[in-house]
Amino acid sequence: MQATPTTETEEGASIRQLFGYPFRIFFLSMTVLAMLAIPVWVLQVSGAIQLPLAMPGLFWHQHEMLFGFLSAAIAGFLLTAVCVWTQTERTHGLRLVLLWGVWLAGRLLLAFGAGLPDWLVHGVNLAFLPLVMLDTGWRVVHAKQKRQLMILVVLGLLWLMQIGFVTRLDPAFSYGALIMAMALISIIGGRITPAFSAGWLRQRGLDATQVRMVPALDMAVLFNMVLLMASLVSGWQTVTAILAVTAAVLMLVRLAGWKGWLFRKEPLLWVLHLSILWVPVALLLLAGSILAGWPASAWTHAAGTGAVGCLILGVIARVSLGHTGRPLVLPRGLVTAFIMIHLAALVRVVTAFEAMPWHAGVGISSLLWVLAFGIFLARYTHILASPRPDGKKG
Repeated sequence: MQATPTTETEEGASIRQLFGYPFRIFFLSMTVLAMLAIPVWVLQVSGAIQLPLAMPGLFWHQHEMLFGFLSAAIAGFLLTAVCVWTQTERTHGLRLVLLWGVWLAGRLLLAFGAGLPDWLVHGVNLAFLPLVMLDTGWRVVHAKQKRQLMILVVLGLLWLMQIGFVTRLDPAFSYGALIMAMALISIIGGRITPAFSAGWLRQRGLDATQVRMVPALDMAVLFNMVLLMASLVSGWQTVTAILAVTAAVLMLVRLAGWKGWLFRKEPLLWVLHLSILWVPVALLLLAGSILAGWPASAWTHAAGTGAVGCLILGVIARVSLGHTGRPLVLPRGLVTAFIMIHLAALVRVVTAFEAMPWHAGVGISSLLWVLAFGIFLARYTHILASPRPDGKKG
């Protein structure tokens, strides 16, 4: 489907509207962070600027991508989706302002908090995910939806990785967090991608049963990912490699059942299928780093830039249209943004293998990343800050 421009006017956009639903403020804030954090890190590591960071530059970069960027995406999506799943009142207004304020304070303290007490910097940053889990948890318990509890378990494990990371500055915990990020992709992406794909076929009078979902396979992938995280953090190299290959194979079988090639003409769907494909790629690169000495930065960027970054952009592009009551027609330029962010991941992985000079590769990858999210910001700011055209709440 060819992307077309939106037609709404500039009337009605407001800051207040951003706090009408969690996805609005968190998707917008996350996009701004994505556009700022990567160039700041490149400038910082090259010596062009020196911010008073509260932790060493590389660790700041890793933390902001995993627990700043990703956590905002989780909050925006999950707090929106759970309200729909459980039929409960959305988090909005002052309550949402305060939650967002905790997230924003964490970003500012880490960027400018050199010399501040660790208990303050870490305490604020570690407060955000539990608040998201509490908001989600009471809804799930109230609605007696046991199916959603696994998301909370994975979020809890992600938070444990954050605790280990900020208190010990050990890369093993950032690696564990990446595995948990891919576990979330396995759960949430494993729900929405085949469901949206089957719905697309059904709307066109085609056979929706071509898209196959196997619950036992879904659980096997998730269980394997949790074991993988535990072995990776524990330093059990051989076990980690075996689990990584096993998880990759299971994910590939799963993806084959979703028939992603059927949706090559629908960008809102192929971007989801292609993004999740980065998960088995990252897992195989992880196994290669252990068994063949491949650079660890290859699998971490396949996971972070590829699986996490690409899927987030694809999901927020769709969610922002659907939950603001707009047709699922991409604004102009978003297909280009999808291509750019996948190229950013590919260039960064290739650079890790020294197939191109480090400075050139990182620079090109960073530019593609910033342009991709810049297009989203340009096309979606008004959508996110405007009332729904149908007059409904949110």
